[in-house]
Amino acid sequence: MIQPEVLLAALAGLLLGSFLNVCIFRWPRDLSVVRPRSMCPECEQPIAWYDNIPVLSYLLLKGRCRNCQVSISWRYPLVESLTAVAFASAVWQHGLTLPALKLAVYSFLILGCIFADFADRILPDEFTLGGIVIALGFAVFVWLPQGLPSLFVPFGWPEPVRSVVEALFGGGFPSLSIYLVGELYYKLRKKEGLGLGDVKMIGMMGAFYGLPPTMLAILVGSFGGSLISLAFLYFAKKDSGSYELPFGSFLGIASLLVIHLERFTPQG
Repeated sequence: MIQPEVLLAALAGLLLGSFLNVCIFRWPRDLSVVRPRSMCPECEQPIAWYDNIPVLSYLLLKGRCRNCQVSISWRYPLVESLTAVAFASAVWQHGLTLPALKLAVYSFLILGCIFADFADRILPDEFTLGGIVIALGFAVFVWLPQGLPSLFVPFGWPEPVRSVVEALFGGGFPSLSIYLVGELYYKLRKKEGLGLGDVKMIGMMGAFYGLPPTMLAILVGSFGGSLISLAFLYFAKKDSGSYELPFGSFLGIASLLVIHLERFTPQG
């Protein structure tokens, strides 16, 4: 039987997923997420509250604007549904705890990155740099496991400080490494192979959960993304030299899988 707190988490995810859709659309365009109120991007008619109920309104309206009848993107109910699933998963795994809140916030930010990069090939700083700041705050209260950085931290330092050091190293090392790889690629090929948004996103991922899961997500995202991209370019007959692939989307999907499925990984 599903626990009540899991259902409440799913409901919270639906509501915040609706807000996340606003962020995904407006932040890449440098627009405020506060004003004006939600409106149809085609006819600019404000959306009534009863037409803005997550998922349900989309189904009742059959995916069309009530005013102009233009199709509403499938992204809106998908983002709301995925956010609900991610929030429910966080509470189901960790209960009503700070680790659950951390996982829910992380999922919110990563889903924002996935869909913003897929739609506009932009990873807004509000998600990435803002996420790094939030991650460092969580590191004080939800301690990261001790890893390599702990060898260089004085023994008497308190656990919250050690955790912040782990977060800084977890975000700094992979993002700097990826940045240097991108610079090398640019010098050899004379074209940009990796955007700064991807570098910032990796920094955010590492700051939240440390180096090991971040490196695994980079590996899975790079390999899986390459296979999917090659298949897409082949069947869609796109030019690989000019088509910009949403690397951040692949990274985000891999990271969500790694973090949410960590509980089911055999230990020992």
